[in-house]
Amino acid sequence: MTNLRYIIAGIAVIVLGLFAFSSVYTVHETKQALILEFGQPRDEETDPGLHFKLPWQSATYYDKRVLSLDPPAQEIILSDQKRINVDAFVRYLIVSPKQFRLRANTEANFVDIFGRILNSAVRAEVGRVLLADMLSNKRDDVMARITAELKRQSTDFGIVVVDVRIGRTDLPPTTSESVYNRMRSQRVAQASKLRAEGAEIKARIQAEADRERTVLLAEAQRKAQILRGEGEGKQTRILNAAFGRDPEFFAFYRSMEAYGAALGDGTTMVLSPDSEFFRFFNDLPGDSKRGQSEIDKSPSN
Repeated sequence: MTNLRYIIAGIAVIVLGLFAFSSVYTVHETKQALILEFGQPRDEETDPGLHFKLPWQSATYYDKRVLSLDPPAQEIILSDQKRINVDAFVRYLIVSPKQFRLRANTEANFVDIFGRILNSAVRAEVGRVLLADMLSNKRDDVMARITAELKRQSTDFGIVVVDVRIGRTDLPPTTSESVYNRMRSQRVAQASKLRAEGAEIKARIQAEADRERTVLLAEAQRKAQILRGEGEGKQTRILNAAFGRDPEFFAFYRSMEAYGAALGDGTTMVLSPDSEFFRFFNDLPGDSKRGQSEIDKSPSN
């Protein structure tokens, strides 16, 4: 009988221990708990530490930290009929585990549902802009509209949207090749235009330079002819004056000029030694008769 009481007491202690163990749960500082009763959400607990519940209730834990939702990239047709691959992601916080449970049931289901909502908002907003807008400051306006739409729908899920970003906007391979070919054609056309304009400017500058060169040469030749004429006139006056004073010197000077012009490099002349042309070589004074007359007039005679 005593042993039976011990057995009953032991069973009671074990039952009470199990009852007490199943009535206690711990919330980590990075977690928050949702108390479920027969699968239905009953209470929320966000404070860390040791907490109590009914034995038949269970605790499900959700992260209190910022979480990330990154659905697969999608192809979007822009308003200018360009196609781009957009990879967007959202950062969020679970602020109401109970509402999160009622709306999404599980985290995997939430990722699927809210991921479609994100892609739908991105597709609606990005599809209204041009490709150039996604590469300019208008991209911030697009992101602001997407963020506002997600924040509006996030209250149903018990979450707060912290941030929404478009990670990448890549062109599909066919579109990339088409854009590259078009840009290359534009650059080639622009280069040809600039080259033609450069050739035109070069021709205009060269024509102007040739005109100025012709004018300068003509002016130089005009001045040279004037100076040459003035010099020749002065030379003539000097020679005339010299001829008037000494006709023999004038004849000698003219003969020297003739020698210089006739006896150039490689010149061969066949003349008689007593030719009039060489008279200044035979008699340095230039006139043998004049020399003889001067001898006859000398005092010795």
